[in-house]
Amino acid sequence: MRRAWTVTVAALAAGLLGACTDPSSAPGAPPMSAAAPRPSATTHQRPAASPAPSPSVEPPTVLYLGDSLAVEAQEVLGRELRRQVRARYTAAPHSGTTLCDYLEGTGGRSLVPPRDKAATLVRALRPDYVVLQFWGNAWGYTPCMDGITHDAAPERYLERYAADARRLTEQIAEAGGDRRPRIVWVLQGPDPLVPDRVRRVNGIYERRAAASGDLVADAGRAVTAPGARHAWTRYVPCGAVERAHPDLCTDPARGRTVLHRADDPLHFCLAPTTSAPRPCPVPSPGVLRTAGEIARVVTEDAGGPG
Repeated sequence: MRRAWTVTVAALAAGLLGACTDPSSAPGAPPMSAAAPRPSATTHQRPAASPAPSPSVEPPTVLYLGDSLAVEAQEVLGRELRRQVRARYTAAPHSGTTLCDYLEGTGGRSLVPPRDKAATLVRALRPDYVVLQFWGNAWGYTPCMDGITHDAAPERYLERYAADARRLTEQIAEAGGDRRPRIVWVLQGPDPLVPDRVRRVNGIYERRAAASGDLVADAGRAVTAPGARHAWTRYVPCGAVERAHPDLCTDPARGRTVLHRADDPLHFCLAPTTSAPRPCPVPSPGVLRTAGEIARVVTEDAGGPG
């Protein structure tokens, strides 16, 4: 619902602290930190005491996994889920990763340590929701992709990606047992170099969600211009809340706000990039918009405000 989106943006704008990561995980190059995978990035965040949703809403447990786009959004998403549904929230994103990195059984070929594998965390945390946000590592950096790249073999890449999506769903379901979590597949914004790639990756997510009875959060639509879902853009028209907050409507004279830094066409953090992945330290409209859409989907499904 549009009303739910407005409420989400307003709350996030009041205390936005996004997340940002290194520029070299943009299309065409692996993340700088990936050469030596960092220690577990798992963060555990407890629900805030107030404001609280309706007493009839049971606070859900939410697990957030993903790549550098999840690294940059993890704090914003956690804060909004706690605000709306008092969620018990854990984030374990790793820059430069793709679906296969979170599969158990990938061993040393993965950028994700064993303790942060999806099934391992599901068994430990018993989440109600597992949010998966992956742009779709297309350049084959992560070893678990076995050198398969979109440029060299697009159909093989997409087949492998679909197979990994199915395997990850199966491992999460098996780990959940009689408390299988609902998976939220996050649809991505446009690929600035190969628009059709993200369109087809998003199609994999949508079909996987439909086949398994899971959810889709179209965060990518929130960072595209109206009527141009698969066209990359650096700017979008300012929304009402962005117009009300000068830090968020970055070009008010033209009625538009910036989504990407000039030196990074993929990420949404507007702070200078660093070699070590980190949550974005400055208000960033793209982070706000994508995290807001994910929170909206989870909140509505959990029976919270909407």
